[in-house]
Amino acid sequence: MLDLKIANGTIVDGTGKPGFAGDVGIRDGRIVAVGKVDEGARETIDATGRIVAPGFIDCHTHYDAQVFWDPTLSPSCYHGVTTVFGGFCGFSIAPLSADSGDYLKPMLARVEGMPLEVLDKAVPWNWSSFGEFLDKFEGKIGLNAGFFAGHSAIRRYVMGERAVGEKASEADLDQMKSLLGTCLAEGAMGFSTTVSNTHNDGDGNPVPSRWAEHSEIVALAGVVKDYEGTGLELLPDLEFGPGMPELLADVSVAGNRPVNWNVLGVSSRPDAEEMVRKRLAVSDFARERGGEVIALAVPVSAKAYMNLRSGFLFDAFPGIWPSLFQMSPEERMVKFRDPEVRRQMVADLDTMSPEAPLKGLARLDNFKVSTAISDENQKYVGRKTGDIASEVGREPIDVLLDLALADNLDTVFTPDNNSDNPTTFALRGKVFKDDRTLIGASDAGAHLDLIDTFAFSTGLLQQAVREFGVISLEEAVHQITGRQATYFGLVERGLLEPGFHADVVVFDKDTVGRGPTQMRYDLPGGNDFRLYADAEGIDHVIVNGVEIVRHGEHTGKLPGTVLRSGKDTRTVAMEALRETEAA
Repeated sequence: MLDLKIANGTIVDGTGKPGFAGDVGIRDGRIVAVGKVDEGARETIDATGRIVAPGFIDCHTHYDAQVFWDPTLSPSCYHGVTTVFGGFCGFSIAPLSADSGDYLKPMLARVEGMPLEVLDKAVPWNWSSFGEFLDKFEGKIGLNAGFFAGHSAIRRYVMGERAVGEKASEADLDQMKSLLGTCLAEGAMGFSTTVSNTHNDGDGNPVPSRWAEHSEIVALAGVVKDYEGTGLELLPDLEFGPGMPELLADVSVAGNRPVNWNVLGVSSRPDAEEMVRKRLAVSDFARERGGEVIALAVPVSAKAYMNLRSGFLFDAFPGIWPSLFQMSPEERMVKFRDPEVRRQMVADLDTMSPEAPLKGLARLDNFKVSTAISDENQKYVGRKTGDIASEVGREPIDVLLDLALADNLDTVFTPDNNSDNPTTFALRGKVFKDDRTLIGASDAGAHLDLIDTFAFSTGLLQQAVREFGVISLEEAVHQITGRQATYFGLVERGLLEPGFHADVVVFDKDTVGRGPTQMRYDLPGGNDFRLYADAEGIDHVIVNGVEIVRHGEHTGKLPGTVLRSGKDTRTVAMEALRETEAA
C-alpha cells in the first residue's frame, strides 16, 4: 500500500515536456509510480484541476542562520520550495574559530541584513568545523538544505584580524586550502566568495574575501576539483571591470566546475538589452577557455527597501558615500547636516557613467517614502523625494537626508522601479531560456528589511508564465526543478520519476502567485521586522514524502534532509552540462 497518492492532477514532471493527466504514488519517502496508479494509499490528495510538479529548488539563499530560529525556512516553504542552497557570497557561518563569531555576526548584520540581536540570541555559535555546523540541525529542518563554505569565514578562521587589510602569506593560503578541503570532506557543497564593492563588514570595511588577491581565489577554487559533487560561486564587482571575466573563467577552470555569479537582473533601463548581452558574453569568454560561467537571473523585479542607518547599497555609491557609512550613526548624522557634505554627495553621484549598475538607483529624486517613523514625516509616505522637493523648494538630497534625520535614520526609501511591463518581460523571457543562465537568486534569509525577492518561484509562475506569457508553464517548472538539480548534481531529486525522492508541490496555475509585501514582527527578540509575502495558489508542499504545507498552513513536520556533497550530490562535468543546456 502507498503512503500517499496524488490523484487526478496534471503532471508537469520537471523535464520540460508537456504536462499530462495522471497520478503520483509515494511510499517510504520515494516516488514509486507516475501516471495511472491503481494501488491503494493510506492518504490521497485529490489534485483535480491542479498542477503536480517537483518541489522547487532555490539555488541562492542565506538561510545559514535562520535554520536555527525558524527550521521551517519560511516563507520559502509556503512558495513551493522544497530544497535550498546557502552559504553564498563567502558568508557561511562555518567553520568557526573561538573568536570569529564576534566578527561574523556584525558582518552579517551589515552585509546581509540579518538583525544583530537575532544573530546574537537565536543562533548558538557553538560549533567549530563545518561538519559540526551541519550536525546541529540534522533531523530538525523542514526543507532539504545544502550549504557552501564561505571564503570570508575561512579567511577569518585562518588569519584572524589580519583577514581584513592584509594579503595572505603562502602559509596562510596553505592553511586556507587545507581548511576548505576539510569543509568539503565534511559535506560543504562547494566554495563561495565575493569581490563585490557592495560587501562591507560591520565596521564598514571590505569583507575579508575582498582583500584577497585573485591568485588566492583561484587557488582556493582549485581545491573543489578533488571532492565529489562540489561547486563554485563568485560575486563579481558591479561594473564587471577589468579582470572580472578572466577571474570567473580562471575560477571555473581551476575547480573544473561551473561557477555561478549573482545577479543578472533585467530592468526597464534603456540599455537593458545591451547590458544583458555584455554580461552573458562573460560566459562565452569562459567557454572559450574551457570554463563554464552561469549567471543567476532573478525572475522578478527586486524592490529595495533602503535606509540610511544600515546604508546597504548607499555605501556602494562613489566618492564620499562609502566613508559616511564607516562612521557611527551619530557621526554620520552630523555629516548629513553639513551643506558641503551634501553638495559633495551629489557631485560624486554625477561622476557615475550611464552604464553603471547602480546608476538608476542613484537617482535621488526617484525614492518613494515607504515607511516613516516621526509624526512630521507621515504625510510624505507614498510620495517621491523629487515631488516633495519641488513642493517645498528644496533639492532631492535635502529631502532625502532631512526626512532620514527626522527619523533618526530609520526612514525606509524605495526606488521607484517600474520594470513590470511587456518590454522588460520579453527580454526576461529570453534570459530565462538562455543556457548561460540559471533562474534564482532569491536571497531568502538575508536582507530581511531590504528586498522581497524570496518569492521568486511563485513570482515566476504568476508573472512570466501567466501574466506576460514569456515562458511556458512546463519550461518554467523545468528551470526551477530539473535544471537546478542537474546543475548542482542532486542525486534523485528535481523530477517526478519513480525512484526519486518525493519532493512535490501541488498548485493552481490560474491563481499561483505571491501576496503583497508586508512587515512581519516575528523575529526572535520581537524588536525587528522582516519583509514577508504569503503564497497564493499553493495547495500542498511535500518533502521526502511528508506533507509540510496544506492549503497555506504548515503541518509542523520537519522531514528535510541536510544535504552533504558526495552523498547527496554527484559531480556534473561541464561538458555534460552544456550538452543538457543545448538539447
